Amino acid sequence: MAKKGNRIQVILECTEHKTSGMPGMSRYITTKNKKNTPDRMELKKYNPVLKKVTTHKEIK
Repeated sequence: MAKKGNRIQVILECTEHKTSGMPGMSRYITTKNKKNTPDRMELKKYNPVLKKVTTHKEIK
């Protein structure tokens, strides 16, 4: 049997897109280990609407 892990799915949402006022939303789905990273994740990802790399933060 597969062991239940500490990995959970999280959604990353662009922070700059919210403040720009443009329609649409840039979101990514990824996994993280709850034990190693208990805080909210923050990664730089590509935003296709703004056409540049921006900071994406974890949402709940």
